Amino acid sequence: MPRKKQVVQKQRRRKSYGGELPADAMHIKPKGAFRVFTNYRLFAIIGATVLIGGFLFGAFYRGGRNGSPSSTSVRGAGVTRSTAEAGTAVATGAQATIKQYSAPPAMTIDVNKTYVATLKTEKGDVRVQLTPKDAPDAVNNFVFLARDGFYNGETFYRVVADEQGVTHFAQAGDPTGTGYGGPGYDLPAEKTGVSFTPGVLAMAKPAEAGAPNNGSQFFFTLQDEPTLDGKFTAFGKVADEQSLQVLRELPQRDPLAGTDSDPGARIESVTIEES
Repeated sequence: MPRKKQVVQKQRRRKSYGGELPADAMHIKPKGAFRVFTNYRLFAIIGATVLIGGFLFGAFYRGGRNGSPSSTSVRGAGVTRSTAEAGTAVATGAQATIKQYSAPPAMTIDVNKTYVATLKTEKGDVRVQLTPKDAPDAVNNFVFLARDGFYNGETFYRVVADEQGVTHFAQAGDPTGTGYGGPGYDLPAEKTGVSFTPGVLAMAKPAEAGAPNNGSQFFFTLQDEPTLDGKFTAFGKVADEQSLQVLRELPQRDPLAGTDSDPGARIESVTIEES
């Protein structure tokens, strides 16, 4: 867009009323606080200080409201956000609200203790023996999210079977029910020497090599899956045959493949026993 041509106006001669001022009057300095306006260097320093201070305060305030990490942020501190799928929670597996966190939780578990998780679902209870010594980060994260109520109301949004109808794995932990949700952070992958037999609990992750674990999504293998060995972080095992049977009878669905006509089985709560 062309710039407008600046019009230079000729300065009009000011009219004088009551005669000309004495020459000394042009050099009279203001007294008191108004003297600061005549000290141009001091005035510029004060103005720059006010502008920079205002900018820094605004940036800090916005960062705190947005929940982004800062020097005063608490690891694991939660923020509740509404989702677009709030009105269709039953059909899509999405929660009415989603908790998001600024960073993974601080380490609070004792790897020498025993942790048993009970997933109470509408199809039955699933008891899982967690393995903190094998994958301390994953277990600590799962325990934190369970105790904070993150998984309450979510569903097993992805339950995949083969052509014969045999279920191979069941996946949950996504508050959006789409396969792309999480708690707002990722976790580092932990290498474990676990063989993926029926009932193994592991963290979900993208298919890319070297990708970190999703912060909340997990899956159970329901058949022998040796191709997964060494590729995913295993952090637990189903505690009994009855729990394994509950998982095998979950309704099949896969939103990533478009086969998600049936609602996923709802997780009412996840409780943690520590001993």
